[in-house]
Parts: sequence; structure tokens; C-alpha cells
Amino acid sequence: MSPQITPIADTAQDLELSERILAPDGTRLANPQLDPYVVDVDAARLRALHRDMVILRRIDTEGVALQRQGQLGLWAPCQGQEATQIGTARALEARDYVFPSYRETGVIYARGAQPGDYVRMWRGEEGAAYDPEALRVAPLQIIIGAQTLHAVGYALGIRHDGADEVAVTYFGDGATSQGDVNEAMIFAASYQAPVVFVCQNNHWAISEPVAVQSQFPIAGRAPGFGIPSVRVDGNDVLACMAAMRWALEHARSGKGPAYIEAVTYRMGPHTTADDPTRYRPDAELEAWRRRDPIARVEAYLRSIGEFSDEHVAETQAAADVVARDMRAACLGMVTRPPLAVFDGVYAEPHTGLDRQREEYAAYLAAFEGEA
Repeated sequence: MSPQITPIADTAQDLELSERILAPDGTRLANPQLDPYVVDVDAARLRALHRDMVILRRIDTEGVALQRQGQLGLWAPCQGQEATQIGTARALEARDYVFPSYRETGVIYARGAQPGDYVRMWRGEEGAAYDPEALRVAPLQIIIGAQTLHAVGYALGIRHDGADEVAVTYFGDGATSQGDVNEAMIFAASYQAPVVFVCQNNHWAISEPVAVQSQFPIAGRAPGFGIPSVRVDGNDVLACMAAMRWALEHARSGKGPAYIEAVTYRMGPHTTADDPTRYRPDAELEAWRRRDPIARVEAYLRSIGEFSDEHVAETQAAADVVARDMRAACLGMVTRPPLAVFDGVYAEPHTGLDRQREEYAAYLAAFEGEA
């Protein structure tokens, strides 16, 4: 498959020019480019994807609630972006390595995150929310776009070792204006690194609309670097899965990097420190509510007689259990002793780290003396 990017004359955000398999009303569309990559996705698999998205939305809702109740310092909502995250993440192989931004809750869920992993960093208990090696997901990255350079560096290591894996990095539309992302694409193309770039175009880089940053589809930039790209409807979980499978196939076969722009929408605030009502029109929000990624899959499954009350009940019960366990893990966390900050910094201990530990211990002891 060789996706073609169609220029858009009046606006870079015309969703109708994105590749899709499921229409917003749940109608199944023929798509010669993407269909070959999801021929194995039957009704049972699609119900599983629906379940994933419902659970992710419940996790996201719980995260917001915990922050509002003072249990988390911050939370980055992903409501509305469930199809992009679940669709692409469920296409990954276990051996692939992911380099996320701070909003990829659905990606770490799909990679096997445990209840405490969703909140540990946002609560300030650890620098990394989870064990990166266990999930094969690098720590969540707050610095906008930095993770793309990390992904390319890792991908160069993959190529050097001759390994059969792919590095995958996620970022938002706002990050595409950062130098790091463009530098990462230059290196990836120059050295044919096995890396997949996933741009979640959710339309708002905090309070700046994407139309201000890009007068042309973001996916259209990638071919300028020598990277093939595809622009998909990010609220269509099947299109997102198909696009990722294409991109992984391309990168894993030695053809170099690939790029996906998933056109979606951030329904909530940028983070819980943001008030989107100050800059985002209500009419726009309502228009995107009608493109809800979860409702779309449900509508399709109902149309083919594959959506039951039993599935709804089981899915809701599973979502409630995950949210319950997440809350319990959050409230039950015990802050580590201060000197634990030195644990796990290096694979092997050395004198420099020992000296720093001793100096910090003396610093803490001084406060004990004052008390």
C-alpha cells in the first residue's frame, strides 16, 4: 500500500479527506488501501476493541476525578482519542518499543499497565509511572516532542543490532512545530531507521488551533523528509489499526520510517490545569461529540447484530473494576524515603553516586537536627 496525501486548498483539517473504514454513523465503508490490513478483525475482535475503549474512557474519567479531589497533581485527559490510541497500540507486536508523550494512557493500558501505573507519576511518587522494560514503553515524556528523538535513537540501535522490532513514537499536532520532531524525522529518513511516527492531531495545542500551525495536512510534511505517510480518521479504530499495521510492516521490512496522522479531537482540557471554555467554541465541541469513536463501533456492531446487553454489562463491570483498583492503588501509595531517589539511576553502583548519596543524607540530617 502506498498512501497518497491529497492537498487541501481551504483548510488543513477537512476530516472527509482522511482515510476511514467506519463512518461516524457506524456504516462500514470499502477502503482498498486499508481493508487488507484488517481482514482478520471479526465481530469478536471488534467487541474487544470496543471494550478497550470503554475501559480507557473510565480510566480517564477516574484520573480527572482523582486530580479534582487533590489526589493527583495533574492529569492529561484523552477523552475522544480512544480509537487512535487503542487501534494503533493493539496493532503493535510485544517486541516493539513505544516512546509516548504524556497523554498516551490508552497505549500504556494496551501494553499491560497495572492500576498504579496510571497515577504514580501524576501523584509525584516516581519519575517513571511504570517499569519501562516490563511494558516496553519509555517513561511518559513531558517535554514536547523530545520522545521522537529518543525513538529514533532507539531505532538506530535496532538497525545496528539487526533486531526484528520497531520503535513507535506518539505526539500531538502541537509537537510538529517543535524542532525536535523535525530533527527526528531527518535522522530517521537519513539512516532508514525502523521507527513509526504517530501524530495524534487532536486540533488543539493547548489553546492554539492546529489550523494556525498548519495550512496543509500534517501528514503531507512527511514525504518532504522522504517518509511515506497516511492520514486517517482518528476516531475510526479500524482505520487506526490498519494504518499502524501498514506502518509497522513498512518499518520492519527494512524500508525505513513511516508516518501516521490520526485526525481526532481532544474533548476535555489540555490538562486539568486548563480551561478549554476560554478558547474553544461550544459548537465545535458538539460537532465532535457526534463523531464519538466508541459510539461509532457500537453502531456498527448493532447493525450486524453483534452487540448484546451481556457485552455492555461485562464491559461496564470490567471498567468499574479497573477504576476501583486504580483509585485504591492511588490512595494506598506510600511515598518512598528521600534517599531512594538514587535507586535505579545506574545499572551498577559507583563512587560518584555514593558521594552524592552521602551528601544528600547529610543535608537531610541537618533538618533533623533543627527539629
